[in-house]
Amino acid sequence: DGKRAISGSSDNTLKVWDLTTGKEECTLKSHSDWVNAVAVTADGKRVISGSSDNTLKVWDLTTGKEEFTLKGHSYLVNAVAVTADGKRAISGSSDNTLKVWDLTTGKEEFTLKGHSKSVYVVVVTADGKRAISGSRDNTLKVWDLTTEKEEFTLRGHNALVKAVAVTADGKRAISGSRDNTLKVWDLTTRKEQFTLQGYNNSVNAVAVTADGKRAISGSNDNTLKVWDLTTEKEQFTLKVHSYSVNTVAVIADGKLAISGSLDNTLKIWDLTTQKEQFTLKGHSYSVYGVAITADGKRAISGSEDNTLKVWDLTTRKEEFTLKGHSKSVYALAVTVDGKRAISSSWDNTLKVWDLTSGKELFTLESHSKSVNIVAVTADGKRAISGFVYNIFKAWDLITGKEQFTLKGHSKSVYVVAVTADGKRAISGSRDNTLKVWDLTTGKELFTLEGHSEFVNAVAVTDDGKRAISGSRDNTLKVWDLTTGNEQFTLKGHSNSVYAVAVTDDGKRAISGSWDNTLKAWDLTTGNEQFTLKGHSNSVNIVAVTADGKRAISGSDDKTLKVWDLSSGNVIASFTGESSIACCAIAPDGVTIVAGDASGRVYFLRLEGITEYLEKGMA
Repeated sequence: DGKRAISGSSDNTLKVWDLTTGKEECTLKSHSDWVNAVAVTADGKRVISGSSDNTLKVWDLTTGKEEFTLKGHSYLVNAVAVTADGKRAISGSSDNTLKVWDLTTGKEEFTLKGHSKSVYVVVVTADGKRAISGSRDNTLKVWDLTTEKEEFTLRGHNALVKAVAVTADGKRAISGSRDNTLKVWDLTTRKEQFTLQGYNNSVNAVAVTADGKRAISGSNDNTLKVWDLTTEKEQFTLKVHSYSVNTVAVIADGKLAISGSLDNTLKIWDLTTQKEQFTLKGHSYSVYGVAITADGKRAISGSEDNTLKVWDLTTRKEEFTLKGHSKSVYALAVTVDGKRAISSSWDNTLKVWDLTSGKELFTLESHSKSVNIVAVTADGKRAISGFVYNIFKAWDLITGKEQFTLKGHSKSVYVVAVTADGKRAISGSRDNTLKVWDLTTGKELFTLEGHSEFVNAVAVTDDGKRAISGSRDNTLKVWDLTTGNEQFTLKGHSNSVYAVAVTDDGKRAISGSWDNTLKAWDLTTGNEQFTLKGHSNSVNIVAVTADGKRAISGSDDKTLKVWDLSSGNVIASFTGESSIACCAIAPDGVTIVAGDASGRVYFLRLEGITEYLEKGMA
């Protein structure tokens, strides 16, 4: 979802970073030697690290705890990849082997032997059926993860293979080597299609566009090259920075790119002419962040010199410098209207800036630990932020001040909802309870106890009188928010309940579960009305249209489905590129926005509501 980054270091640790605040959430400690490789599951819940201590470790990103250690390699682990379903990891090692691990049990499934030297890189095809490895023996190998056998070897490089990428359709692989070339391989014919030459140093990184038409590679010669995979030609080289490029942003119309570098400068590039337009100089240390206003007229940069600079892209001049942070500025964002910038720094603060006056509006002295959930009141005047470490803070979005801290849970908070009138918040926790908070006084009103496992989801009826919670104990509970009593338990799911939505009239709840189903519940009687079957993997999110006639669900099977709640039938289905992680419905009841685990956002429109059997998603 693009909210976190995980880094591995020669200090033997991994760090989890919040990309919204720019702060470190937590440090993952347990390896006894360098961390060489990191992979994250598509749902963002787990990270797998490979180390020079010969092991891999699987970490729970919700708790920050190690789940288990994968032991079996006899030498350094250099590479790790995860299948799209998050069920398997494939590791490459200096013991010349790859190992396939079951991430459910923490057990080794099998070992792939064939390389004669260290394995430095491994990737998995989107369908999870094949792995491609690159080695110091100068070859790539393609492995069948079903039969557990090597399919074939790709020979052609005359130095170690350092990078591999696979097209989304799984038909081609692109490899980068210390022989200064890239090679494009046809995985159907098992032949090299062509070689891309032009670098004068080792190729360290390669990426492929989603449509499979372009490759972008980076080299030790400090340049990037853009390649046309149809014509087999280099389209252009981006070079002029004298040191590493740290950040890139593109103007909305796609015609200009801005890069920030370790050489303390920003450069503006014309992507049509492939030329540098001009350089912005002024920072005294590395530039680590850049953002562009929606109208494309201004850029804002953040630097290791502790400042932000606002640049006029028309005059090519610095407008002013924003000073206030006491440490490096590593991330920043700009409001849609272009009037404010928000920066995050290693000084543990966020600052809100007025881009008209160049003045700091206020500083948000954030939590001392990571934020994992945020809710905003309907009037937009207040935000409630929840921490992995058991507490909440209520913020006044007008003044930028913290109003109060809400303490009471004994374990991590997973979910928070706010009543429509903005007067109360309901939080769900790993301590198996929910708490109801008075947002006027900052006091806990009461605790809702009854679940025997983590509370994963909570929804509140529009009148604010009832809450419905979903839990890892496979049940939902309906709570009276006036008395704090449980009204009844909804049983029927065979696995964890991870999503719940309530119709506007408060008469029906729709739940989504890891048992791959949705269920519709009558909140008057407490009875199950019917089960919606059709997903082939876990249901992550559920939303209901304002009229209560349709439900929309998103699943790890990469589909978003629209259900008719009268008939229980699927009206339409849309397939994304990765697990569907979130969705929302516009007030018109036909416009849907969905996000998937790869970071893509889809804008969909439901056509022909009254004739849904003949119509689908536009």
